[in-house]
Amino acid sequence: MRNSTRSNVDPFIVMDVMEAARKAEEAGRHIIHMEVGQPSTGAPLGARRALASALEQDALGYTVALGLPALRQRIAQLYGEWYNVDLNPDRVIITPGSSGAFLLGFTALFDSGDRIGIGAPGYPSYRQILKALGLTPVDIQTAAENRLQPVAANLSGLNLAGLMVASPANPTGTMLGRDALGALIGAAQDHGASFISDEIYHGLEYEAKAVTALELTDDCYVINSFSKFFSMTGWRVGWMVVPEDHVRVVERIAQNMFICAPHASQVAALAALDCQDEMRQHLTVYARNRDLMLQGLPKAGFTKIAPPDGAFYVYADVTDLTQDSRAFAAEILEKAGVAVTPGLDFDPIRGATTLRFSYARSTADIEEGLARLETFMASRV
Repeated sequence: MRNSTRSNVDPFIVMDVMEAARKAEEAGRHIIHMEVGQPSTGAPLGARRALASALEQDALGYTVALGLPALRQRIAQLYGEWYNVDLNPDRVIITPGSSGAFLLGFTALFDSGDRIGIGAPGYPSYRQILKALGLTPVDIQTAAENRLQPVAANLSGLNLAGLMVASPANPTGTMLGRDALGALIGAAQDHGASFISDEIYHGLEYEAKAVTALELTDDCYVINSFSKFFSMTGWRVGWMVVPEDHVRVVERIAQNMFICAPHASQVAALAALDCQDEMRQHLTVYARNRDLMLQGLPKAGFTKIAPPDGAFYVYADVTDLTQDSRAFAAEILEKAGVAVTPGLDFDPIRGATTLRFSYARSTADIEEGLARLETFMASRV
C-alpha cells in the first residue's frame, strides 16, 4: 500500500540515541544518560497513593472529553497560585500529554497549508506534527544575542497563520521575559497569527519565575503537562488553556481523536498538584546539577553555551569540535559511555554543529558524566 506524503516525517533522533544507549547497556556497559529530557524521579507519592485508592474503588472508565472537572478546577487554581491569574476553569482542557495538546491545538487553529512559525533551535516534534497534519512549519533562525529565542522583528514577511514559542525552551533552557513575550504576542496579533505558548517547563526555573502568556492576553493557546515539573512523563497527561469561544471547538475534536485523557492519569495528576513541596525538592537537585554543568562542560572543552534559565538542558555550539553532531554524539557514547543528543533534532540547518546535554538525572550521574566527558575530550587533543 502507498503511504501519504504527510507521513514523511523525520525520526526523533533522541529516541535513536536512547535505543543505542539501551543496546550498550544490554551489552553490559554503564551509560550516563544526558540525552533525554526525563526526570530521574517518579510521580509524587501523593499521586501514587491517590491512584492506588482509586483502583480499589472505581472502574476508571471514560471521563468526559474535557477532563475531570475537579482537575480542571485545580489547574485553574494553580494559575492563581503561580501567576496571580484568575482563570475560568471552563477554559482548561485535559489532554493526553502535551503531544495530544499540540494535535488538538494545531487542528483547531489551522487549515491545510497554513504556515506556522517555530523557533530554531526548538522542540523537533512541533515540526513533525505540523507536517503530519498537512501544515507548513517555518523555522525562525534565532540568534545568540537573543539567547536563541525568537524576537518580534523575525516575523516580518513570513506570512504566518500561527506562532509557537516555548519558555523555558527546549533545547536551550532560555526564557522570555515579560517584555519580550509581550512583544512577540503583539507582533503575532499584528500579523494576524494565532499565538501558542508551550509552557511545559514552567516550575523548573532557577533565578526568575517564568511568565505565562495568560498574564498578558486571553487571546492565545497555552499548553502544559505533568511530565516535567511533576515528574510524570509516562503517565501521558497534560492540559491546554484556550479562549472561551474555542472550548467547544477543541472539545469536539478531542471527543473524536482521543475520547479523553487516561482516567487513571487524571486521578494521579489531581493529587500531584498538592505535592508541590516534593517537586521543589527535585528542583534543588536540578539547580545543583545546573551549576555542575556550567562549570564542568567548559572545563571539558564545551565552551560555547547559552546559560539556561530553566528546564534541565544545556545547548552547546560545537562548531570548533565537529561538523557532524550525530557522528560526534555516537563517538561520545562509544568512547565515553555518555549519551548526548545531536542538535539536528532541534535545528535542521545549524544542528550539525550543536549538542544538547540534559541534567535531569541524579547529581552523582552528572558528576560521573562530566568526568567522563573531560577524559574523553582530553584524549581527542
